[in-house]
Amino acid sequence: MSSEEEGTCVGCGVWKWLQPAAAKGNGDASSESNGAVKTLKMFNSLTRQKDEFVPRNGTCVYWYSCGPTVYDASHMGHARSYITFDILRRVMQGYFGIPIKFVMNITDVDDKIILRARQHHLFSKFVDSKPSFEDALAIVKEGIELFEGKVEKEETEAKKDMYLNIMQQAQSAIEKEKDVNALLEAAKDPVSIVLDKRDGASVADTAIFTVLTKKFEQDFFEDMEQLNVLPPDVLTRVTEFTQEIINFVQQIIDNGFAYESNGSVYFDTPKYATSSVHTYAKIKPEAVGDIAALADGEGALAHEGEKKSPRDFALWKASKPGEPAWDSPWGQGRPGWHIECSAMCHEAFQDVIDIHSGGVDLCFPHHDNEIAQSEAYYNCDQWCNYFFHSGHLEIEGLKMSKSLKNFITIKQALQDYTPSQLRLCFLQSAWGSTLDYSSGRMAAAVQFEKTLKEYFLNIKSLTHSYVQQMRETLSADDFDLYTTYLKSKTTIHAALCDNVDTPTILRIVKDLITANNVYVSNQEQAKRPVHQGTLIQIASYITGLFVMFGVIPDKDAATIGFTIEDVVDQTDIDEQVAQLKKVFDDFFTELQEKGGDAYADIVKEGMAL
Repeated sequence: MSSEEEGTCVGCGVWKWLQPAAAKGNGDASSESNGAVKTLKMFNSLTRQKDEFVPRNGTCVYWYSCGPTVYDASHMGHARSYITFDILRRVMQGYFGIPIKFVMNITDVDDKIILRARQHHLFSKFVDSKPSFEDALAIVKEGIELFEGKVEKEETEAKKDMYLNIMQQAQSAIEKEKDVNALLEAAKDPVSIVLDKRDGASVADTAIFTVLTKKFEQDFFEDMEQLNVLPPDVLTRVTEFTQEIINFVQQIIDNGFAYESNGSVYFDTPKYATSSVHTYAKIKPEAVGDIAALADGEGALAHEGEKKSPRDFALWKASKPGEPAWDSPWGQGRPGWHIECSAMCHEAFQDVIDIHSGGVDLCFPHHDNEIAQSEAYYNCDQWCNYFFHSGHLEIEGLKMSKSLKNFITIKQALQDYTPSQLRLCFLQSAWGSTLDYSSGRMAAAVQFEKTLKEYFLNIKSLTHSYVQQMRETLSADDFDLYTTYLKSKTTIHAALCDNVDTPTILRIVKDLITANNVYVSNQEQAKRPVHQGTLIQIASYITGLFVMFGVIPDKDAATIGFTIEDVVDQTDIDEQVAQLKKVFDDFFTELQEKGGDAYADIVKEGMAL
């Protein structure tokens, strides 16, 4: 039987989320630890609560994740989102054994891309023309006046502050710079915008858009590889699916929920919202009247005065001069932002899907509009069963935003921290909550990584000569440590089942390491040998957890902890030398005790370290 949960939509009546019934032979997403079977529950943005995760069928879970718009460097907001879903994907596949087909898109045509590419092109062209200082000064002043107008119209304080900062920087350049190129570079933003307003429509070289997107797509995947984020199973690019997008739009028109206007096609939101079958804004119904958010989703190059309702949104945009264009039944144009994901998701899966994911900033209008488009296309009322949204990223308590120029690139972050440290920082917070990327939080992540590495080195030094025996007895202390380990596994299992609760898991692991260290210290003080088999079992379990979380590289999965290269490269070398010295001290002590006959075997053991 399927269970029902009510969701509400402002002005749209009541919509009921249907929990998928377990497919035959598949059951739910459950796992077993020490005899305790628990079902995976995930926070679902559609219901705003934790729902039991039930795959649609026993063959494969269909997961579509919104990818980047490639017009600038990847930043820590991207890292927050893609590391978050990488962790969830790894846990669902590796721990719960759920087969997943993971599809991600690249947005490589968009208003932001068009503007950025044209502005870069026109700015370079202007600099290459070697303008006089007077001409350069005039265009800088014109840019300042343009931003003064933006400040007067802008209602958001954060954007006002950004505009004022740009103006102040340009004004400072006027007062200080005597070199033409230095003046233009310091005032690049206002100059580029002025040039685009003048000459953007005359840009005919469409290659400039591809050059920009290819560069930043390559940068994005280089960053993801550095962060140990698994690649998607299928990658889709908007420019490679324009005909499929056109077909998708046409079907929505045929189903009665879209209309053509002056060469563009718009989704008829009021008609859809008042239909007996459909519900609009399932994720964030309280935002239905947010016209500013809807306008922002339409982009800076949107057409004016063509919609039946301000709540309608573009599926296909008639291209203006200076914009890339493709042939369509409605004339030369390009895809709208929201439609690309619906259409490419359809092409990848040819069916309704299990999971859709993205940053929380995409809830409305992007994901709510995606749902509307897809359900209009399929004539269904539940296109996707679970929506996962990663939480906001703040920088020292302030919201991070590329549009506000308040961001840290991934490459900049990796100059200060290791990929493991960044991932540990994210693991400290619930994946759907707001995360503050601050010096304090990073210090905690660095310390946790240090704790892990010291623990693993200590275990290696204690167990390097271990040979498993057919029967090994446990002392009372050994048994207590093993009992603590089993209890920790049970608690961690419950945390994984509970919305992949990584903060709890990190606390339990830290407590388990502490118990391990106390046990080793007590044994050494009492001059009793440690039970190496138990130490290895616990260390292997902890290693497996952090390989699954992507903290320890997959290549190190067959070893305990990090490889020696990772340890020496990423931590304080003096401390690591001290740890290694202890290993070799133990080695030579054993050599002296065993005598010459054992020399060759012991040397082999030492070399194996």
